[in-house]
Amino acid sequence: MIDLYFWPTPNGWKATIALEEMGLDYRVNLINIGKGDQFTPEFLKISPNNRMPAITDPDGPDGAPISMFESGAILQYLARKTGQFGGSTERKRIAVDQWLMWQMGGLGPMAGQAHHFLKYAPAMDPPNDLAYAKDRYRSETARLYGVLDRQLANNEFVAGDEYSIADMSVWGWALLWEGQQQTLDDKPHMKRWLDQVSARPAVIRGRAVHADLRGDFKSDKGAQDKLFKSA
Repeated sequence: MIDLYFWPTPNGWKATIALEEMGLDYRVNLINIGKGDQFTPEFLKISPNNRMPAITDPDGPDGAPISMFESGAILQYLARKTGQFGGSTERKRIAVDQWLMWQMGGLGPMAGQAHHFLKYAPAMDPPNDLAYAKDRYRSETARLYGVLDRQLANNEFVAGDEYSIADMSVWGWALLWEGQQQTLDDKPHMKRWLDQVSARPAVIRGRAVHADLRGDFKSDKGAQDKLFKSA
């Protein structure tokens, strides 16, 4: 039984979707990021960067327990552990890894900043309605979605012809395109892929995990302090 430390966000969904897709038993430990659970000493022992998701696997390498943080590393570990969704050949594994890194280093951070400056910063106290930041991250997110759409024009899935952890990594962020002030009108291949992945039973189950707790921190000043101002 893998222990998953989780809150229903795009990064949290990566882990629940992977665990569901791979058929692994797991137990959810909620990390309420709006209340500051990510800063508790107990959680920091597992995730020193105070970010979820994180996992503890009692059946780690050589049969010894292991704890892990960073969603991309967790996806790679689970793919290796199960022999699933990591690419069936070395060339396909390379493709999966590079698109996973594209999400981790590009789409996730840029879309996250777009959410922050378009939605949350203007509602903070005092308001931070910064035209340059809004334009910068909205435009960079649009550029990245253009990259994704062109990749999907010639490939069924993000890393090629196999559904993989790269799709699991990208999907949660791409799903929230409207909140990033994007359009799919000029991205038909991205839209086709979003619809296809969203219909997968394991994706539906993974997204549904504690979906009732997914809230809007726009008007929650206490949560904003924990999320945006804590060291």
